[in-house]
Amino acid sequence: MRMPAQIASPPASLAHIPDRLRQWHPRFQLCAVCTRPTAGFGFADPHSKIRPRKYRWFCSIHCQALFSQKARKGMKMVDFTEEETMALPAVMRALGPVMESIGWERPLCQLTEQDMHRLIVTAIESFRIEMLEIAAKFDSEVPF
Repeated sequence: MRMPAQIASPPASLAHIPDRLRQWHPRFQLCAVCTRPTAGFGFADPHSKIRPRKYRWFCSIHCQALFSQKARKGMKMVDFTEEETMALPAVMRALGPVMESIGWERPLCQLTEQDMHRLIVTAIESFRIEMLEIAAKFDSEVPF
């Protein structure tokens, strides 16, 4: 009969380090760039004055590199990239006919679930398609 595995305690060499300073794999967290499950790639701003530093976790080295490149430039991740800004007119063109069929005068609070679903799917799909086309033009890898 097999005995149940016991939870291993940290090695004696790490026993003096407080738990808050030990960084383990970030289970059940999402990538700070593309919101996929993380895979252990991390980033902490070395110039942050806040202690303990806030860590960001990523699914791949590519997402980690994108984030750290923006952090070096001092940009926040919520800002649109140049490619995202270029994709916005395509999204607006795709949403025009959908809004025309729904009715421009109708407030958003009066939309049905199907109307909202149609708007969201149209916006996301047109954005993704346009981002793929832009990435193909510039021979760059798409991080989603």
